[in-house]
Amino acid sequence: MLASSPDSRPGIDLDAIEARLLALVAERGPDKSICPSDVARAMAGTDTAAWGPLMTPIRKIAVRLASEGRIVILRKGKPVDPLDFKGVYRLSLPRSD
Repeated sequence: MLASSPDSRPGIDLDAIEARLLALVAERGPDKSICPSDVARAMAGTDTAAWGPLMTPIRKIAVRLASEGRIVILRKGKPVDPLDFKGVYRLSLPRSD
């Protein structure tokens, strides 16, 4: 299914991005994190020209999933407000402790 959101790029499957992101954080578990580029590379390979355009949609999906409590966005190893963070970030499952 192709994305229908007005801010999405044609041909980028947002459902596939979300599924891959959730699968990768689940594989790592709640005590480890992934880089958003891990999601992009898993979907498009190692060529930056192929995976680079996925980074903005990945961030938007990560923000939504974090707002829903399904993942956590980390900066310097600490959870951040998904609606108010800048810079380099990582993604993980919520911790249950």
